Amino acid sequence: MIIKIVLLFLIGMMVLAMFGRLRAPKINNPLKRDKKLDARKCPKCGSYILGKGPCACEKHR
Repeated sequence: MIIKIVLLFLIGMMVLAMFGRLRAPKINNPLKRDKKLDARKCPKCGSYILGKGPCACEKHR
């Protein structure tokens, strides 16, 4: 009896996962695009600049 319950649970989880995979690529999240556009890179070393200050490579000089 317990084996049947566990198998039904696992089959149900697999069905939910399949529907989730079909739906996931169609979701357009505008917040991710905005954050990607706002990212700044250092022209000298190519690393991302966090915050409003200068890059870490400029601080060491």
